[in-house]
Amino acid sequence: MSIKSDLILAAAPTTSRGSPTPLASDSKGERIAYASNKSIFVRSIDHPEISKQYTQHTAQTTVARFSPSGFYVASGDVSGSVRVWDAQGAENTKGEYHIIAGRINDIAWDGDSQRIIAVGDGKERFGHCITADSGNSVGEISGHSSQINCVSIRQQRPLRAATGSDDMSLCFFHGAPFKFNTSIRGKHDKFIYGTQFSPDGSSIVSVGSDRRIWLYDGKTGEAQKQIGEGEHKGSIFGVSWAPDSKKLVTCSGDQTVKIWDVEAGKCTQSWRMGDESTVSIPDQQVGVTWPGGRSDGLVISVDLEGNLNYFREGSEKPVRTVRGHQKAITAADCLPDSGALFTGSSDGRARSWSLSTGAARLIDGEMHSNYVSGIAASPEDERIYSVGWDDTLRTVDVSQDSFVDASQDFSDDAAQDSSVDAAQDSFLGSSKTDGQPKGVAVATVGGKPHTLVATANGITVYAEGSEVGNQKTPAPPTCIAAAGETVAVGSDDKRIRLFKAASTASFDSMTELQEPTHPISTLAFSADGSHLAVGLSNGKIFVYSNSSGSWALETNRWSAHTARVTCIAWSPDGKKAVSGALDTNVFVFSLADPGKRVKASNAHKEGVGAVAWPEDSKVISCGADGCVKVWKVEGVP
Repeated sequence: MSIKSDLILAAAPTTSRGSPTPLASDSKGERIAYASNKSIFVRSIDHPEISKQYTQHTAQTTVARFSPSGFYVASGDVSGSVRVWDAQGAENTKGEYHIIAGRINDIAWDGDSQRIIAVGDGKERFGHCITADSGNSVGEISGHSSQINCVSIRQQRPLRAATGSDDMSLCFFHGAPFKFNTSIRGKHDKFIYGTQFSPDGSSIVSVGSDRRIWLYDGKTGEAQKQIGEGEHKGSIFGVSWAPDSKKLVTCSGDQTVKIWDVEAGKCTQSWRMGDESTVSIPDQQVGVTWPGGRSDGLVISVDLEGNLNYFREGSEKPVRTVRGHQKAITAADCLPDSGALFTGSSDGRARSWSLSTGAARLIDGEMHSNYVSGIAASPEDERIYSVGWDDTLRTVDVSQDSFVDASQDFSDDAAQDSSVDAAQDSFLGSSKTDGQPKGVAVATVGGKPHTLVATANGITVYAEGSEVGNQKTPAPPTCIAAAGETVAVGSDDKRIRLFKAASTASFDSMTELQEPTHPISTLAFSADGSHLAVGLSNGKIFVYSNSSGSWALETNRWSAHTARVTCIAWSPDGKKAVSGALDTNVFVFSLADPGKRVKASNAHKEGVGAVAWPEDSKVISCGADGCVKVWKVEGVP
C-alpha cells in the first residue's frame, strides 16, 4: 500500500498592496520562483502545472532568488532568516542564516553563485553579505537610513553591488568583500522599489514610487540618464533586463507592463490589464521578470491577485494567465465526469481546476467576500453550491464547463488565455442564509435535488436558489452531509443526527448516534449512502454502516490523526476513504483492513482543508498553504 505525490498545483504568489512582489527566473529561462504564505514555489515556465514546494521556513516568506548556476535558491522571510536550498529537490537545505532582525525584502547572488547579499527592514542593520555555503561575512551593507527594498550584484568582475531604499537613495558598493563606495541621491524623490544590473554588467537601472526610471554606469555607479518620464501613471514596482541588455521591462500600479528600448529611451510595447476605462486595483502589476536564456521575448508579471501573466513581444494580450489561491483552501468538491475540481479559500475566492492538466480559472459570477465554509457538487443537475461567512449561498451551473489543455505548447497560441477564461459555466445567483453557514450538502427531496445549508439556527432547504423549508435541530449543527434522502448533521454535543428528507417542510424519523466521545468536525457519506464516516475534533474517525436497515458502528479504528479532522472523502467504490486534518497529514483507510492505513506526512503546511477522491487511484488534497496536490494511491484493498 502506498500514497505518492503525483502533481503539485502551486499556490499563487503572496502580494501586498503598495509593495513590490519579487519574481525570479533562472538563467536558462525554464523556471520561476516566488514566495507564497510560508512556502517557496519553483514552477516550470512552459508547464506551470509542474512545481516544487519548499516548506522549511517557519515564518511568512517574502523573496526567493535562483543562483546563476540554477542549482540553488536563496529565500527569505519576515523573521530575517535566509535559507539556501537545492532548487532541484526543494527539500535539502544547504544553510540557514539569520541576517537582520526583521523582514527580508530582497536577495541577490554574485556571478560565481558563492556570495549572497540579503537586505530588508532590520534594526541594527538593513542588510548583510555572506557566503552561501557557510554564512561567513564577506562585506557590510551600509549607507542607508531606512529599510532597503532591493539589491543587485554585477555578475562580472570587478564586482559591484547596488541597493535601493525608502530613504530615496541608491548606494553603490565595491567588492569583494563588499564595501560602501557612493550614495546617489536626488534622482528619486520617493521610495526606490527595484534595481538591477544589466546581464552584460554595463548598466544598472532603478525604479520607484516616483514613477521614474534611472540608468547608471555599471562600473562606476555614475548616473547617466532618465527615461520614460511621465509614461507610468502609478508607482513602478518592478524592473527586469532583457537577456541582450538592450531592453528592459517595468511593471506598475497603473495596471501596465512596459518594454523599453534603453538606448532610445522609449517605450516599445505596453500592455494594460483590466478594463481600459476603469481603475482596477486587483490588476495592479506588482512584480515582473524577463527570463534569460530564451529567444521568444517572454515576460512574466504578477498582479495584486497573484495571477501570473505571460506576455510576449509583439502580442497585444497576455498569451497565458496562471491562476491559483493566495490564501488557505477551506473547501473543495469535484465532478469526476467533468474532470473538474472546485475550490474555495479563506479570502472568499473560488477556482475551478482541470484534473487532467492542472489549469485553474475563475468561477463565473460574484465571489464570496469572506471565508468559504463549504462546497457541494451535484452530479444530477451539474451544479456547484458554495456557502461562505458572508452569509450567502452561491449557485453555479457547470454543465457546459470546459478547459483548454494548459500543458500544451503555447508558443504559437497568443489567445490561449482568453480561451481558458471563456468558461461556459453560468452563475445562477446567490441567496442569503439564515445565519453563518457551517456547511452545505445536496439531498434528494421529493425526487429532486435540493440544497441543504447548516447554520447555528438549524437546516435551511433551498430549491432553484429559493428557500423552501427550514428544519430546527436539537443542538446547533457544526457540519452536514447527505446521500439521497438521508441527511446527517453533526453537533458540538458529540452526537450525530440522521434524518429522512421526505419533504421540505420537515424531516422525518430522526436517529441519534451517540458513540463519539468528542465534538463532530466533519461528515461524509459513501457514494451509495451505505456508510457514514464521522471525523472528530480529537483526530479520530468513526464509521457507521446501514447494511441491516439501521445505523450501527462498523469501526472506530481509523484513529491515526493527532488533531481535528477537517475533511473526509470516500473512494468511488465506497470501500476506502481519505481524510485530512490540522496535523498536516493525509491518510487513506480501508474498510477491508481498518487497522492499516497509508500516510502522506506533512501534506500541507499549517493543515489540510479539503480532500476529494475523483478516481480509483487518484486522491486530491487542498490545504492552508494554498496548494492543490494530486496523490497516486496504490495497493489499498
